[in-house]
Amino acid sequence: MQTKTKTRLGVLFVGLLFAIALYGFINSRPESVPDNLIKVNGRIEGEHHLASTKVAGKVFEVKVAEGDQVQKGQVLAVLDDAQIRAKVTQAAAAYGASLANYKASKTGLLVFEKQTPLQIESSQAQLTHVQAALKAAQASEEQARVDLKRMQKLYKKKAVSEHDVENAALNLKTLHAQAVTAETAVDQARKALALVELGWQELAAKREVTEAVKAQTLQAQAGLMEAMSVLDDMKIRSPIDGVVTTKLVNEGEVINSGTGLFDIVNLDQVFLKGYIAENQIGKIHLGLKADLYLDSLPDRPFASEIRYISSQAEFTPKEVQTQEERVKLVYVIKLYLQENPQHRVTPGLPADAYIHIE
Repeated sequence: MQTKTKTRLGVLFVGLLFAIALYGFINSRPESVPDNLIKVNGRIEGEHHLASTKVAGKVFEVKVAEGDQVQKGQVLAVLDDAQIRAKVTQAAAAYGASLANYKASKTGLLVFEKQTPLQIESSQAQLTHVQAALKAAQASEEQARVDLKRMQKLYKKKAVSEHDVENAALNLKTLHAQAVTAETAVDQARKALALVELGWQELAAKREVTEAVKAQTLQAQAGLMEAMSVLDDMKIRSPIDGVVTTKLVNEGEVINSGTGLFDIVNLDQVFLKGYIAENQIGKIHLGLKADLYLDSLPDRPFASEIRYISSQAEFTPKEVQTQEERVKLVYVIKLYLQENPQHRVTPGLPADAYIHIE
């Protein structure tokens, strides 16, 4: 019975030692790499983004320092914008004046568009009226002429007096004058209608003028927008969410357009750039998982995966210590961290990774 108990205790003890060894292997950097792992070492890197200026100028204010956490669109520095502000004011005044001219021209055009057809309609009605009056005057004149002839015949027969003939002649003369006046009125009405009908051409000309003023207004608006855009460019903003790793400018310095002012790294997208030997490249592929360990945190694994494998082999870089290692052909791989809690993994830190091969 004692022998069986001792045997069981021995088995439990061996099992406990195995479990401790397995736990230590999983939760710390392995000293000897088993067959289902490939060890890769290198340094942590990140995607660098350069916050640059589009315009030349003098740095008025620097708002961040190295190590500061920044958000996309955050203002990092401001250039001296006194001159461009004056240009914005000038452009705004020019746009305001042009806009007022356009509104006035448009209002005048609308009035003329309504006025022209009314004037033409009125002139046409006037012409119709005087034409009717002319016909009536001509008819009255013709009737007076007939009456005069009849009176003259009756006078010869002594049926009417000479005074009656004179009155008929005077009436004809009066009605003839009225007919002539009516003809003149018709001629004037025709000319007035023709003049008013020129309003269609004048209306077309006013439309062209309004379109020209509109184009000038749009040009002035574009000038204002351009000036405001340049004014906004005087503020250098962060292109991403990240951390300022390098500040390349100080207040008071004069910079050229295109100058990089801040180097920013997104600490949520850091990776280990490592090298894998040529004889092991066939064992890995994109998407393989790996445990990454920092020298400063040897007992804290960070989950990562392979997202880049170079297509061509190269000689091991010179930073590898031994010459024997440097003459080997290797492939560059990048293992991206799946998460970076508290941004503890930063570019430049040495690290090792253990790739789990299938």
